[in-house]
Amino acid sequence: MTQNPTENTAPRIRRNLVAEVVQELRDKIEGGVFVVGDRLPTEAQLTERFSVSRTVVREAIATLRADGLVEPRQGSGVFVLEPAEQVQRPFQIVDFDKISSIIEMLELRAAVEMEAAALAAARRSPAQEEEIYEAEKTIRALANRGETTSEADLQFHRAIARATNNPRFTEFLDLMGQSVIPRSALQASGAGRSSDAYIALISAEHRAIADAIAAGDAQAARDAMRKHLRGSQQRYRGLLRGPAE
Repeated sequence: MTQNPTENTAPRIRRNLVAEVVQELRDKIEGGVFVVGDRLPTEAQLTERFSVSRTVVREAIATLRADGLVEPRQGSGVFVLEPAEQVQRPFQIVDFDKISSIIEMLELRAAVEMEAAALAAARRSPAQEEEIYEAEKTIRALANRGETTSEADLQFHRAIARATNNPRFTEFLDLMGQSVIPRSALQASGAGRSSDAYIALISAEHRAIADAIAAGDAQAARDAMRKHLRGSQQRYRGLLRGPAE
């Protein structure tokens, strides 16, 4: 069977592209290229500028909106907002130095995401199923290159939330923001470097979730998500209580 040459571009899939667009636009906003009140380029212009699809641009704008950096206005475009006071929102008041705080977040995620995985198994479309697998591949590709995986990990869980076809699940993850992936804070502090064994373990857990969803097995998807998030609780205990490197 002849292989489609575009299959070789898997690492540069939509999840990676969203992160790239978000980062560049955020840099331009924070660097003053776009100032408060400016209208961002149109969706069509951003699509052309970044050589991405409209879906990628829309997801990038949604991420910036969730961060309070921009505001879409019906019929007018997307505008840069005045930086808000740094008020901690619900689900983002997380002290990453306290095991109890991280465990609380993981317990909450388990309650929501186990059901999201089960619903995704029952409701996902072929395109959504592919998106979940692509997100899982991106995490592995980044981890194997020694790059941070926190954004890609978040996108994996958002892909599952979208596959429920209930937008409230995605809104929940967006409200939690990067606190969904507490590993990002540990990586930033140098406490969460990933070993080959750790990468393999996480990859196996993510793949098990994706496979169960693809098989349409709601109970297996629920169980795989439970195993992943409960395993995370134990891993974070080990990372935070282990000896400093």
